Amino acid sequence: MSAALLSGDDDPEEVSLIARGIATAVSPEGGLTDTQADLLEAIAASLTGVTLDYRALEPLGPEELHDALVDHGDEFRHRIVQYMVLGELVLRPLPTAVSFRVATYAKALDVEDKFVRVARRYAQGAYGLAWMDLQRNGFADHVRGAVDVDAPDRSTGHGSGDPFAPAQVDPELAERWSAFRECPTGSLGRGVIDMYEGRGFKIPGLPGAAPAYLAQHDFVHVLADYGTNLQGELEVFALIARADPDPKGFAWLATLFGLFETGYIADTGFFKRDTSGGHYAVAPGMNRRIADAIQRGKVVCARTERDLFEVDYYRVADRSVGEVREMLGVPPKSAVALEEGSPGIFDLQGMSDQQRRFALERSGDDG
Repeated sequence: MSAALLSGDDDPEEVSLIARGIATAVSPEGGLTDTQADLLEAIAASLTGVTLDYRALEPLGPEELHDALVDHGDEFRHRIVQYMVLGELVLRPLPTAVSFRVATYAKALDVEDKFVRVARRYAQGAYGLAWMDLQRNGFADHVRGAVDVDAPDRSTGHGSGDPFAPAQVDPELAERWSAFRECPTGSLGRGVIDMYEGRGFKIPGLPGAAPAYLAQHDFVHVLADYGTNLQGELEVFALIARADPDPKGFAWLATLFGLFETGYIADTGFFKRDTSGGHYAVAPGMNRRIADAIQRGKVVCARTERDLFEVDYYRVADRSVGEVREMLGVPPKSAVALEEGSPGIFDLQGMSDQQRRFALERSGDDG
């Protein structure tokens, strides 16, 4: 999980030491759950190329992990703690002992990560307070900090007081999105408008549409070729979270897990909790699909060092999807993700039931 990840030069011994520390930190009484082990194994394999059996790892205490990582920088250790938090967030209920143990490891690694406290709130059942912490220390400060340095731009939501405020009717913005219909076939703009119209989404600027800032992630759906059902949302936000050079970008993935995986979060204002279909992160193959998305995000981060929500996609809307992917360094999905059934942006399997019905009716196919 170091810079060497991109060259495949990871030291298997160090990878194993880190995995031992993570597993020890997040293990509830009785050992890691299958959900935890499968997800953490997939992430380790995708990021390092090293295959581990998390269920068979020997314990490693916080001070020993600190000693193993003493030569690594702050960001490296911060990412390790965040994988611990991810290992916590798939537990429901989340044992208090696990949340406090992760906090002990974070302190030993000299990492002050607000998501450690968020997980502790979950463990204590204080879901409302946890969401407030997530807003304050994850979403709100991070996003407003990025927004404030840019000139006001109605297309991305920059300059608005709150980028997560309910969308406002904006005829100029709606017209700008409508103009994507004139973009060439195969272009980014044409892809995103086809995605919207093919699913019955309202374009930004119209009543009931998504806020302009949040709509930025729809360009990533097209570029990364991820569906728009809940599994696809987990994939796209896993990529976006890891692509952000600021570790606070992890808030995206933490929130999506809280919404769709464990139900800790009820309503963010732009996504609603929905665990009716089961546990999305542990559905067959989802551990490897999420791990691949994290790895793709790491590649983007290394190549561009930009928050994908801050990219001006409007300026490149008429360029081909392939050209913009190359510009941002978005790699293709791995063979493993494809084998696990990760659907593309225009595949029916990548749509929710409602989206699929609309698409079939629009095409004249009653299914």
